[in-house]
Amino acid sequence: YSSAASDVYKRQLLSSLVTALFQHGSIVTTEAKAKELRHVADKMISLAKRGDLHARRQAEAFVMDKDVTKKLFDEIAKKYTERNGGYTTMAKLEARQGDNAPQVLIALVD
Repeated sequence: YSSAASDVYKRQLLSSLVTALFQHGSIVTTEAKAKELRHVADKMISLAKRGDLHARRQAEAFVMDKDVTKKLFDEIAKKYTERNGGYTTMAKLEARQGDNAPQVLIALVD
């Protein structure tokens, strides 16, 4: 694959992961994916904290589900008004059975 194609796949993967994280509050994924996801999730929550129309449209361009975007702006952002970053936490789990990939639980901080 060319680097442009791999960038598209990476964006789609992160978009899917961040949507699932905001929908469920926590997800289990590989350590490498979780480290990338942290930055994207923090950026989306920062956009939601801004709360203006441009920020909402930027978030909707990345988050796959409009209901999840609504939840992000209405519920999740309100929890973190006093917090400046560090919205997620990671806990290591057992390695994945098939390929021994390191697994982590990434969750939104309460």
